Amino acid sequence: MAEHNERGKEGEAMAFKLLKEKGYQILDANWRFGKNELDIIAMYKELLVIVEVKTRSNPYFETPSEAVTIKKQRNIIRAANAYVTEHDIENETRFDIVSVLFWNNKVEIEHIEDAFYPLVK
Repeated sequence: MAEHNERGKEGEAMAFKLLKEKGYQILDANWRFGKNELDIIAMYKELLVIVEVKTRSNPYFETPSEAVTIKKQRNIIRAANAYVTEHDIENETRFDIVSVLFWNNKVEIEHIEDAFYPLVK
């Protein structure tokens, strides 16, 4: 496995741990809808929380959270709609990002709640 893939899996494991410590119930992980994937699907209180995990080894080009572009957000929202339909979920949904940055021999992890919202058209 390529180093960046291994680092990504390590970031996801750290995100799982963080969310569980905060009281999130993990429902699913790496759920696929066509070419789109939901990294973590969890319940927190009465909310369905879709979590995008972004891991980077340096912040020079973009921070992990900046990597969640509008196009990426649309793909996440499309997959989340499919997940909600397939699992007959009626709970309100929130979209979060967990940003993991391995930099200068340390790890910075940030949980951004309500990171983005579905756009109404």
